[in-house]
Amino acid sequence: MRVLAALSGGVDSAVAAARALDAGHEVVGVHMALSRSRDRFRTGSRGCCSIEDAGDARRAADVLGIPFYVWDLSERFEETVVADFLDEYAAGRTPNPCVRCNEHVKFSTLLDRALALGFDAVCTGHYARVAAEDDGGRSLHRARDAAKDQSYVLAVMGPDRLAHALFPLGDVASKAVVRQEAAARGLAVSEKPDSYDICFVADGDTSGFLRARLGERPGDVVDASGAVLGRHDGAYAFTVGQRKGLQLGRPAPDGRPRYVLSVEPVRNRVVVGPVEELAVGEVVADRAVWFDAPPPGAWTDALVQVRAHGTPVPARVLVPDEARPAAEGPAVPSPGGVVEVVVDEAAGLRGVAPGQSLVVYEGTRVRGQATVLRATRAGALAGGLPSTVGGGRR
Repeated sequence: MRVLAALSGGVDSAVAAARALDAGHEVVGVHMALSRSRDRFRTGSRGCCSIEDAGDARRAADVLGIPFYVWDLSERFEETVVADFLDEYAAGRTPNPCVRCNEHVKFSTLLDRALALGFDAVCTGHYARVAAEDDGGRSLHRARDAAKDQSYVLAVMGPDRLAHALFPLGDVASKAVVRQEAAARGLAVSEKPDSYDICFVADGDTSGFLRARLGERPGDVVDASGAVLGRHDGAYAFTVGQRKGLQLGRPAPDGRPRYVLSVEPVRNRVVVGPVEELAVGEVVADRAVWFDAPPPGAWTDALVQVRAHGTPVPARVLVPDEARPAAEGPAVPSPGGVVEVVVDEAAGLRGVAPGQSLVVYEGTRVRGQATVLRATRAGALAGGLPSTVGGGRR
């Protein structure tokens, strides 16, 4: 196959490209220039897309003996990933930019260009496995190394994109093995630190980034009764489940910590309360993307995960067979677009925020993904309008 290897400048993508070569593929390397400020270097192990990373990617391609190109996708990245990030926080939701990047850039723009140029697949350094199915299709699975598994952020790609994706690191035992392999191949990135946090917030100060882009919007921090407990500079800087940085003027009467229960951008308020108010029994998500959708109208046992490094929890999943009224706003269309989830009470799921990605698993296999619309306490779906934890779309 003709394979386009996405070289980020890190060790994972370099070893993935090397393994694609070992498998007999014709490999060409490409570095995606995603940042509009690429003259700055990454800060420690934070960030990516700097000149340093482009140089590391080029040197890796030289060692592997493959052609190398740099594609400037910064405009697409800004218009989709960064714009979505800002819009979601401004609306009181909590987005995952890695999910949006995989959806709009790596397995949309990059893959579309690759296919148009005659490549058969895109190869990346993601930790996930792809399995062939009896019907000729392919399924997405968790990586062998659970600590590095990235199937959660890849679930949004869907079956059509998965058909043209290679993840050569899915079966490695650990990141240490990848580093050892890189060193043995003479790749200088073998000891390069991992990037983490949000790649386009290189200094790790997400609140500062949001404030610089969205401006200061002072408002109140209140309890469930509406009593003012403190002030904030922008409700967008808070997310459901947050405990630190609340800047409260006085402690709770019982002395216990308070957590963010909801963010209300229209009223510019942040509502806080005790940790038990974060308990989630039911979730409604929309914009579903399925590899293997449950039959409409029937509850299906599954595992669901709501954070990239979260613990999957037992749940029952329903794809409604007709449009159902949402708690806020107009009726939500279905089937396919909406997913209803009832979580096992013993799972202790807490602090699910609108905007988070909800991924449905069956064992290690990804069945589908959707974006959280609202999270509610147990019994809300059966009882009509839910008591909302975290709110919904605004």
